Amino acid sequence: MENGHPAVRQLRYSPAVGSSCGVEVLDFAALRSMDVRRHRVLPQRPDFHVLALIASGTGSHEADFGTHRLAEGSAVWIRPGMVHRWSDTDACDGPLVLFRPGFLPGFTAAEAATPACWHLDRQRLDLALFAALHLGREHDAAVRAPHLASPALLTHLLAALLLRALPAAPVRTDATGHRRSTDVFRRYRAAVEEHFTDWHHVADYARALGYDVRTLTRATRAATGTGAKSFLDQRVLLEAKRLLAHTDLPVAGCARRLGFRDATAFTTFFRRQAATPPGAWRAAYGATGSRGV
Repeated sequence: MENGHPAVRQLRYSPAVGSSCGVEVLDFAALRSMDVRRHRVLPQRPDFHVLALIASGTGSHEADFGTHRLAEGSAVWIRPGMVHRWSDTDACDGPLVLFRPGFLPGFTAAEAATPACWHLDRQRLDLALFAALHLGREHDAAVRAPHLASPALLTHLLAALLLRALPAAPVRTDATGHRRSTDVFRRYRAAVEEHFTDWHHVADYARALGYDVRTLTRATRAATGTGAKSFLDQRVLLEAKRLLAHTDLPVAGCARRLGFRDATAFTTFFRRQAATPPGAWRAAYGATGSRGV
């Protein structure tokens, strides 16, 4: 236990026997049968994507300090590195699609603004469930008869499922400009993920990527609705919250881990972004986050 919380469990992608394509489909009933010790209700951090659709039932899910009530039509997208837990899914039914980050290269990065949880109306839910069923049957066939396996087909079916399940995006009138902007943002987002503990200024990324700061800002705003600096700061803040909540590192240790010159600079940053000092946030989170399920 750290800070009154169970330590975060790191989950590595471990496909079922015979499943080596980088994607697989199961359901909540299978999750419960595989997890008789109920590890799912404890904080965990996967290195893979999980897309879940609630076909029936109600429940609750927590992802990076946000709690989401689940009901028929809920969709959940857990990204690699996200700290989450299935706090109450005993009554939920529906598919869970697990896939490696590289299984759809470039696709998921463009959906950075998609929330962790959203709702599908009945018609869209039915179509998404049908797409997940098709993906699941092709995956099962590939496991049972390897000569039928087609990673390309599974990739296309997963892409179709995501396109069907994701929240509707606004219609773009400038498709070429949008693709260019998306590519710029994708490169920026990947660089932020790699360097946010060392580089805290957008100018550092602009130099490394060969763009100017304004280009990164426009592309990030188009993709996420916020500027490049805010996107970077929010990524650093999220990791700071994760460290404070799920480790016993002192504030000075968090500062070093995130590339701040000292605890004072880190505290100033955290207070400005979160409107509370790190110690107070840790104490408040501990008071609410350690309740039993």
